[in-house]
Amino acid sequence: MQTLSKDLYKEAVAQYHTLLRDTPGLIERSRDQLRNKLDEVQLVFGGRMLCPYLRPHFVGREQFDYATRVCERIWQSMLKVGDLAVGNNELLDYLGVTEAERKLIAFEPGFKGVSRTSRLDSFLTESSFQFVELNAETPAGIAYSDVASEIFQGMEPLKLLQEQFRLTPVAGRARMLETLLSAYSEFAGPSAAKPKIAIVDYRGLPTQREFELFKEYFESHGYETTIADPRDLEFSGGRLRHGDFEIDIIYKRVLVNEFLEKVDECQALLKACEARAVCMVNSFRGKLIHKKLLFGVLTDERFEQFFPAEEREFIGRHVPWTRRVEERKTRHMGKDIDLLEFTRKNRDNLVLKPNDEYGGKGIFVGWQCDEKQWEDAINSSLGADYLVQERVATAREEFPYICQDGSVAFADQLVDLDPLLFDGKVGSAFTRLSVSELANVTAGGGMVPVFIVEGRQ
Repeated sequence: MQTLSKDLYKEAVAQYHTLLRDTPGLIERSRDQLRNKLDEVQLVFGGRMLCPYLRPHFVGREQFDYATRVCERIWQSMLKVGDLAVGNNELLDYLGVTEAERKLIAFEPGFKGVSRTSRLDSFLTESSFQFVELNAETPAGIAYSDVASEIFQGMEPLKLLQEQFRLTPVAGRARMLETLLSAYSEFAGPSAAKPKIAIVDYRGLPTQREFELFKEYFESHGYETTIADPRDLEFSGGRLRHGDFEIDIIYKRVLVNEFLEKVDECQALLKACEARAVCMVNSFRGKLIHKKLLFGVLTDERFEQFFPAEEREFIGRHVPWTRRVEERKTRHMGKDIDLLEFTRKNRDNLVLKPNDEYGGKGIFVGWQCDEKQWEDAINSSLGADYLVQERVATAREEFPYICQDGSVAFADQLVDLDPLLFDGKVGSAFTRLSVSELANVTAGGGMVPVFIVEGRQ
């Protein structure tokens, strides 16, 4: 990767912090305004502020365009794995796709693409851009980020900064609606009547507010929308219904794992998908590349025949070396290794992750473990569906943070940039921040919207 100019971005950050520190009362006014606005729009996750930071994430235009090009190119390799995996038992076995999941994946969705909307979790530094995970099943945060961006645009510090810098927010709800309608056009034909949308997930989840924000947005653009628990749906006469509401498009937010846990109570949705009576986005096939061992397929020499040399070289620059945890010989940096022996000896540069989990659950960070803890982690991983992955370069920045006592501290944060792809094109992004090694909202981190620094006024 070429060295990217961040001078303008750094100047924007420095000036924003100077404004907060040197303008009398600005920190206190901004803190109170942010809290009040977050409460007003109920932008919370699990009962806490989703965005406890007084600054968005600023990214230079050159940086953002570079990240966009890399994301859209790497997406083609990921999509290739998904397309190849349909009906390929060797790939399905390696990816860890269960028998129950294979039955769902066998349903023909009625449109192209194993995943129409996805999120690439990544770290962008001055010298590298690397991905750590792909959420290809049901990426959250799109509406949250849009609303947080609108809040920041109305705040005093950003207005003051815009007197000196040209800033562009990024937004994803419009692209999400376009993606739903595009898939439905393929599914039902371009002359189909205006569709009705159901946002489907179990009730009582911490993401409920995001469903409501999407419902408000879809309806403001003329599309009738309901929020439905899959257990409350009915299927008869070739139509899927939520009460009297006939559903054309399902915006699927329920995770496949959690759907399968209650599948006996969700037969109406299952039968409607099997009968192709409803257009569900993403389809169950998103699970194929949602598995974290997708990165294993991309970097493991046993699958190198799928990728020409130039593509493998590109993947190697942006996707960390990843293997399923098992007893085998493999290669690392062109050298033959014993996988388990290599894993034991290199804990300072490796992480162990469950293949199909979220929220930072079950992750062992090697450089935070002592020798015994790491050995125990390896042994427990061998009896489970786990992968070992090489450490990537991470990014850190100072952000003004609202502490629990109401004070504001300027704290060093891990910065995880999350571009959002809609039909393979980057349409939005947000950033997750954390003081720990895991930048994850579910695990206790927070999020901020992204603003692109275009230039000076």
